[in-house]
Amino acid sequence: MATVQAQPLTRAEQFRDYRRAAGVWMAGPGLWVIIGAFLVWAMIAERDGVVTGVVIGAVFALGAVGITLIFAILKFGHFAHGDTMMLSAYLGFMFLTGTIAGEQQSDLVTILPVSTSDLPGATTDIWNFSFGYGLLAAMGLSAIATALFLVILNHLVYAPLLRRGSSVVTLSIASLGLALMIRSAMLMLWGSDPRFYSPGIRQAVDLPFGVRVLYDQLFILAIAFVMAAFLYFFLYRTRLGKAMRATSDNADLARVSGIDTERIVRWMWIVAGVLVAVAGVMLGLQAQLKPELGFIILLPLFAAAVLGGVGSPHGALVGGLLIGIIQEVAVTSGIIEPGYKFSVALIVLILVLLVRPRGLFGERA
Repeated sequence: MATVQAQPLTRAEQFRDYRRAAGVWMAGPGLWVIIGAFLVWAMIAERDGVVTGVVIGAVFALGAVGITLIFAILKFGHFAHGDTMMLSAYLGFMFLTGTIAGEQQSDLVTILPVSTSDLPGATTDIWNFSFGYGLLAAMGLSAIATALFLVILNHLVYAPLLRRGSSVVTLSIASLGLALMIRSAMLMLWGSDPRFYSPGIRQAVDLPFGVRVLYDQLFILAIAFVMAAFLYFFLYRTRLGKAMRATSDNADLARVSGIDTERIVRWMWIVAGVLVAVAGVMLGLQAQLKPELGFIILLPLFAAAVLGGVGSPHGALVGGLLIGIIQEVAVTSGIIEPGYKFSVALIVLILVLLVRPRGLFGERA
């Protein structure tokens, strides 16, 4: 009986096998090992950057959840999400102060007869925060207005395009055009000068291991975790949330099963609007209000959604926290200049698409 002698692999074939094995490892446990090692190093060497990154990442996480919900149900990237977040922050500023920009950008003109700051005791600081309950009321009004704005936007723009069978590219381009319109409206109404919710000095608290954090940042973290808990309860413990997940998995099957998918889409925009409004006000509280900031943060929002796994709400939460930490640690450690901080999100986005396109929690194709 003839025997076949195995031929030794060539160097090119060995390199190909090694590369394939490395790719499988990176697409599996390797990425988790790298993330874990980075977090351990960051906690030891750059604790301040980690704390600030968690705060910024919590804001990114709320915005990224909205992006992933929209993609999961309507299957297109909502490029107007960053500018919508900034619009909600400016709406919060308007409800808080009752003003918009005047003829001179540094001037403010009152347009609301009553603002939340006019309520009794609304400007008295809560605990050691730099704001009173007037800001909380303004945030609630902004959430209602932003949710209503997105529902109207869907009714006027996205829903007609979907009924005509428009492609994903058409919907994405339409959202990009809306982003430019929203940014222009903010420039006309509030001007290009920065606006502040709390222009005064903000108090800080010293934490163990030499970490110093602002009280306002503790508030941002608390609100982010409350919203995350609300989102989990809504998606996994309510009939509406389960119907939304079913529509995300298979819209046609959900429709045949008796689910009103058009109603689900409206509620999806409402939930996304509330999340993005809270994130916008928190971002304004952490930094400042600038119309162009909506475009700048769009890349971190998408990077967070892709890193966590597009279509996975809990993945978007984790992805947002990771993107925030990576950005801030990269700056505090001197790896990059502060002006290039948001470019870190682009690098992370490219690397994730190369080694693990489905993200950390995305389902296998």
